[in-house]
Amino acid sequence: MDFLRIAPIETARLSLVPLAVEHAREMAEVLSDPALHAFIGGAPHSAEALHARYERLVAGSPDPSVTWWNWVIRLREEGRLAGTVQATVSDSERGPVAEVAWVVGTPWQGRGVATEAARGLVAWLPERGVRVVRAHIHPEHHASAAVARAAGLTPTGHWHDGEIGWEGPAGGP
Repeated sequence: MDFLRIAPIETARLSLVPLAVEHAREMAEVLSDPALHAFIGGAPHSAEALHARYERLVAGSPDPSVTWWNWVIRLREEGRLAGTVQATVSDSERGPVAEVAWVVGTPWQGRGVATEAARGLVAWLPERGVRVVRAHIHPEHHASAAVARAAGLTPTGHWHDGEIGWEGPAGGP
């Protein structure tokens, strides 16, 4: 089913490149700041741990009713990786729904990278049949809330594991 295939996504400054195991070493450096885990918990992964994680992600969801799409964010002008975006797609009573998330390495924060990547992802999703986009954001993570809002999502008032649910139409604002 071709519509379920992941594809590269291009934005003004970014290339969202489908995740590959080979990205692990560079991404371990990009995601090495413990501050990135302030709202999600845990600690940075080593290159070896990311390699194993990326092997699982690239293999795809073990649940045939769920599709995992993962990209690394490449800054074209700098020629390097700066973060990730992801979408977990499943069916709902309203049709295919994508749970999305993003993370940008500390050196590239505050430059609009997460916003541009999230907007690019949300704009791409209708091409794959997705109608609804959701995210879960810690209530004190104001930067992530700003990214969600810029991508056309609004808070729903529903809570999940201490995070606020956000939702909007695929395609963005």
